[in-house]
Amino acid sequence: MTSTRSKPNTAVAIEAAGMTELVRGNEQWLLERMTPLASRQDVCLDLSSVERIDAAGIAALISLYGHAREAGHSFSICGASHRVAEILALVGLDRIFEYHNVVLNSQSGPYLERPAA
Repeated sequence: MTSTRSKPNTAVAIEAAGMTELVRGNEQWLLERMTPLASRQDVCLDLSSVERIDAAGIAALISLYGHAREAGHSFSICGASHRVAEILALVGLDRIFEYHNVVLNSQSGPYLERPAA
């Protein structure tokens, strides 16, 4: 299987706005919104607001990574909190995901917004 990668540094940064936990029960929300995007272009998912992640959240990130790779794109993590980065390293995903420390602003791209209720 051959995969074509896009030019480096062209990933759109997406913030999971309002998501403080990537755990069972809310991982599906992220997958529904991110899978089509990861299949169309390089994505850097900003996890700076995420304080907690569990096995379901990790599985969601792996799924998004797989969808992006199958489509010839990259999927990376940016702005992961110390705790989330520590957990991803503990399970060995620090060797798979590229990590970026970025500050998002109004020109960083679209944000994923989650309803308050």
